[in-house]
Amino acid sequence: MAELQARWHQGIAGIPEAAWDGLLEAACAQELPFYRWRWLQQLEASGSIVPHQGWQPLHLGLWRGGELVAAAPLYLKGHSYGEFVFDQSFAQLAGQLGLRYYPKLVGMSPVSPVQGYRFLIAPGEDAAAVTALLLQLIDRFCAEQGILSCNFLYVDPSWQPLAEAAGCMAWVNQQSQWSNPGHGDFAGYLASFNANQRRNIKRERKAVAAAGLAVEPLVGEAIAPELVGRMHDFYEQHCARWGPWGSKYLSEEFFSALAEDPTLRRHLVLFSAHRGDPAEPVAMSLCVRGGDHLWGRYWGSDVEIDCLHFEVCYYAPIEWAIANGIRHFDPGAGGSHKRRRGFVAQPRVSLHRWSDPRFGAILRDWLPGANAEMAREIEAINAELPFTAAYDPPHAPAFRPESAA
Repeated sequence: MAELQARWHQGIAGIPEAAWDGLLEAACAQELPFYRWRWLQQLEASGSIVPHQGWQPLHLGLWRGGELVAAAPLYLKGHSYGEFVFDQSFAQLAGQLGLRYYPKLVGMSPVSPVQGYRFLIAPGEDAAAVTALLLQLIDRFCAEQGILSCNFLYVDPSWQPLAEAAGCMAWVNQQSQWSNPGHGDFAGYLASFNANQRRNIKRERKAVAAAGLAVEPLVGEAIAPELVGRMHDFYEQHCARWGPWGSKYLSEEFFSALAEDPTLRRHLVLFSAHRGDPAEPVAMSLCVRGGDHLWGRYWGSDVEIDCLHFEVCYYAPIEWAIANGIRHFDPGAGGSHKRRRGFVAQPRVSLHRWSDPRFGAILRDWLPGANAEMAREIEAINAELPFTAAYDPPHAPAFRPESAA
């Protein structure tokens, strides 16, 4: 390990695209568009993820000569927005102890609550040793800069044991996910529900059709660039409806990059609700595809139509997913209404480490009980899902709270 050199990069442009994506493809079992070099670079170049927005890119690279051996996607953050792992209680505790909680170091794909974060490590390297080394470098940086915490969000379950062995503490939250156990079509999906919920879903879809709307998927290179621009308008409009609570993180320039860059556009799936021409939508949702996963990200509408949100954001994507061999559909953060439509509560783990011993000791004592309570909550939520008695929906492996003790 002596010949390795660590470098902090205040922008992903300082790391060659081929080197970054090569590590990503080797390290991750699934295709993760949200961690591709171009996705992260366009977030920075578009002004969406930049210091004056509270996100300072600070990617850590481990080099052997001119070869990138490992990388940790990291951001120095001045707030907790865009993470969807709500650590405001941590910030409150820091204040009570007279500590400064911000800035903090965060590892994630910005504003994307997508499971899969990990250090990117080249094949043939000792992954446990490299993980431990990168964490030591991060600890040293935090100590030198007076940073209280480093937080890795939505971690890859296969990387989690390496990080925990090196001293990270696990905090369990939950997220909804639909998984296909083998449905051949939308009718098979419907058959998994009890009779009452089957009627409800049919009624909700009929309400959209009765309003004269059809929903059509538009995929990858078939998407006209101007339609991605229209999606930005929907996104901006939807965020504006929430006033100061609107979560508008992405600039128009980022949507333009999605439209113009074929390596990014190939991951897009738009669902256009229209009255005759898909290129003239009255509502639309944007999803991202990678391998056998689909992620729902944004939506918006010019019209108020009963159940239109459910159709554009859930039912049409599920129907398309089944038809195209997609096994998992993550509809995005929040929304208990997702559970009635076949989305199962799944544990999502974030990993944390703290530079202040008092602060760390309090949270280390608190986390095992909090994680056990979350495991019970997930079990209770899934026990109430509206499926038939004979249907056993796909679940993620249960998180064992003792692993965070």
